[in-house]
Amino acid sequence: MGTMATIDVPRRSFRDRLTQVAEAATTPLVPADFLDLFHPLRPGADLRARIVSVRHETRDAATIVLKPGADWRGHVPGQYIRIGVDVDGVRQWRAYSLTHGPRRDGLISITVKAVPDGKVSNFLVHEARTGTVVQLEQATGDFVLAQRPGKLLFVTAGSGITPVIGMLRNLFPVADRGVVHLPRSRDLDIVVVHVAPSEPDSIFLDNLRELDVDGSIRLVARYDDEHGVLDVDELPALVPDLAERTTYACGPAGLLDALQELHDAKGLDLYTEKFRTTTLVTGEGGSVSFAKTGAVVEADGATPILDAAEDAGVLMPSGCRMGICYGCVLPLREGAVRDLRNGELTTAVEGDGVLVQTCINAAAGPCDFDH
Repeated sequence: MGTMATIDVPRRSFRDRLTQVAEAATTPLVPADFLDLFHPLRPGADLRARIVSVRHETRDAATIVLKPGADWRGHVPGQYIRIGVDVDGVRQWRAYSLTHGPRRDGLISITVKAVPDGKVSNFLVHEARTGTVVQLEQATGDFVLAQRPGKLLFVTAGSGITPVIGMLRNLFPVADRGVVHLPRSRDLDIVVVHVAPSEPDSIFLDNLRELDVDGSIRLVARYDDEHGVLDVDELPALVPDLAERTTYACGPAGLLDALQELHDAKGLDLYTEKFRTTTLVTGEGGSVSFAKTGAVVEADGATPILDAAEDAGVLMPSGCRMGICYGCVLPLREGAVRDLRNGELTTAVEGDGVLVQTCINAAAGPCDFDH
């Protein structure tokens, strides 16, 4: 008598069957959508962070302390993150430097300066509340200290102090008993030249002064209303041993360009982090169309495509807005754009899909984006 063949049929787990039932009951939502509401920082979810506190540093700057999601991988002092917030129903992304080293409590913080007409910066400084959940990306950036930095010079202007304060706080933590001296900061010789419009507008000034009094750094504070705008040719007088130091600088593009010229002329090392790009050339301007939405925007040759589109109400991807993070990249189907930093022309014929950074390129004639 023959035996009946048996077929092994994989048995789904009880949890899988429950998930299928739950998905059917909640369509078009799925259980993950509800988990996002009640446990948005869980492992495996899109990376997010919850605002723990908002502390004002000056009249237009605030430190935002965040609890990142379970999949946060940490950072190196000097790096930045991209944060996504919903403003007036539209998700906006911006990049901000982390203002501390790794913390035992796992929290992270950024310090934001509200800029005129800045949608995200003004929201974070003036409207953000404890408990708000924001979108988050992993830390990135190369503006970090070498393994054995030795003699250092930091040159910062305005909110350019933010990545530098992260480095300094990692080297010299401040506790209730004062500055803590760690083995990693032994034998360091650090000068900080910090520029601000005025003393009240100087972010982290108390922290810098405390490190200066302790002898951890030598602070050279320069205020535009008191000393005038810093002329980089004064730097050798402010820092007589400039040639012996490695310089890290963060601030407006004009200052960094001048510092680069000075250091190149003297054959010295300079590492920079820019917060704004400088427009050196302009395009010709033209009509910018977006294939998927049907929107058409008239853009001049001096305005980044990103800004021109947003001003016209077009929802655009964005990030650092200075040509670093590539969060604003869109495919150019046809047309021509010009890089505002160096005049480089990028062209595409029908259907090409050439990737273009919209935050640093302006229209150089009619152009059509796949967006």
